[in-house]
Amino acid sequence: MPYFSRLILFLFCLVVLVESRKPKKRRWTGQLETSKPSHLYKKNPDMTKIRHGKPQPLLRVDDHDFTMRPAFGGPAIPVGVDVQVESLDSISEVDMDFTMTLYLRHYWKDERLAFPSASNKSMTFDGRLVKKIWVPDVFFVHSKRSFIHDTTTDNIMLRVFPDGQVLYSMRITVTAMCNMDFSHFPLDSQTCSLELESYAYTDEDLMLYWKNGDESLKTDEKISLSQFLIQKFHTTSRLAFYSSTGWYNRLYINFTLRRHIFFFLLQTYFPATLMVMLSWVSFWIDRRAVPARVSLGITTVLTMSTIITGVNASMPRVSYIKAVDIYLWVSFVFVFLSVLEYAAVNYLTTVQERKERKLQEKFPCMCGMLHSRTMMLDGSYSESEANSLAGYPRSHILPEEERQDKIVVHLALSNESSSSRKKGLLKGQVGLRIFQNTHAIDKYSRLIFPASYIFFNLIYWSVFA
Repeated sequence: MPYFSRLILFLFCLVVLVESRKPKKRRWTGQLETSKPSHLYKKNPDMTKIRHGKPQPLLRVDDHDFTMRPAFGGPAIPVGVDVQVESLDSISEVDMDFTMTLYLRHYWKDERLAFPSASNKSMTFDGRLVKKIWVPDVFFVHSKRSFIHDTTTDNIMLRVFPDGQVLYSMRITVTAMCNMDFSHFPLDSQTCSLELESYAYTDEDLMLYWKNGDESLKTDEKISLSQFLIQKFHTTSRLAFYSSTGWYNRLYINFTLRRHIFFFLLQTYFPATLMVMLSWVSFWIDRRAVPARVSLGITTVLTMSTIITGVNASMPRVSYIKAVDIYLWVSFVFVFLSVLEYAAVNYLTTVQERKERKLQEKFPCMCGMLHSRTMMLDGSYSESEANSLAGYPRSHILPEEERQDKIVVHLALSNESSSSRKKGLLKGQVGLRIFQNTHAIDKYSRLIFPASYIFFNLIYWSVFA
């Protein structure tokens, strides 16, 4: 037995001796070894590397309660704001709103985020850190829709400086309400505002202000709109009061827009003016051409109604009169009056012809003169025309004395006798002459209608342009 135990001990010592003399294997590091100097592989220390033991993060986020604002219980924390407008996407008259894309930046100081740094360099983070720290709760007053862009990732940037200064930037598209006044449409200018305000913190907790005054608002020079000319951007600020919560700082981004008139000249004003001028053509058409004058008047009236309906379809239903309404409705009245003018001419012509028929029945000897030029309604008469009774035999011609008596009676009814022209008409008889002589109504309309419309245009454009 002692011999057997000695043998086992000897074998064990032999195995240990053999293992101790074998060469040690080197661990594979995934890199090929070269004969280059080692100083070429020197790297900057990785600050994000997790070391064994208790970690020491630069931002001590877990050591503080970031649900409370910085310096809670002390004076109001100042939060500076600046904005860079990227684009003004659309202006809607029907919805009375506008859509804007902008970069919104906040500046404040939170000593809880201060960290030691020998080079005094800032650290930049994405949107994931925003959910762990305190940020201002700024919102857009009177906004209808808004969102933060998220392509290809959330467009949020957070930059922290060693002394605790924080820059918080985001890219936002917002659709906000704009109270527009269309009393001068389309010769109008509109002023819209985008308003920013803290939702929860009153002016005792958070002081919102423009960081660099008017220089806090910057715009892209390429911003343009199809219907508007952007005149200027400027900033203002004031206090807003809510009866249930108190006073809040409110910032305003104001911009003024002036509408381009050329589009409406082509689509509204020129067609309406042409329709009015087209209605005047009926004054040069023979009053006996009833189908031509009636169809022309109805066509112009219906076209004006279509223009008015098309303009109002693209506008909000406001309770006041717009400048374009004044122009279109006055043009519509001119067109409608041209139709009424022919109705008056046609009626007076019928009445005059009825009187002529009664006169022929009373003086049957004059029936042969029905188609004579002495029956012309323009009031002209000469003895040579009275003697030219074409188509009638000489036996039908009255003696000189009777003929003069009958002709004087006939021409007295139309107030156009040669004796009345020689003696002159009184002022009270001028209006009667115009209404009795239907051809004169068209003659005066050719001058009165264009002159009145030109006078209206001079007043309209001097007031609204």
